[in-house]
Amino acid sequence: MPLSEYQGMWTFVFFDLPVASKHQRRNYSQFRKLLLREGFMQMQLSVYARYHASEKQGDPTRALVRSELPADGHVRMLSVTDRQFGKMENFFGGNPVETEQPDEQFLLF
Repeated sequence: MPLSEYQGMWTFVFFDLPVASKHQRRNYSQFRKLLLREGFMQMQLSVYARYHASEKQGDPTRALVRSELPADGHVRMLSVTDRQFGKMENFFGGNPVETEQPDEQFLLF
């Protein structure tokens, strides 16, 4: 049974973190590695996204990100349905490109 476009959720993390000092660069790197370890994919320089089969399934991931926020900088999280995500328009070099799809492993659930 395919997943519902209205039940599946994409969680975005947008961040601007200072990198002026060695300590700040280390914090930036640790935060970025946390996102990658938790299954987020990099969509743009400081924009990461992860798919969850439902909003409830994404709650622990969002809680973990909240618990590991760097002391400095600006971080935002946003969740949208898979249906809303699929309406995103993507362009590279002025040409339209396909919107990302959930990993195949998520389709097994």
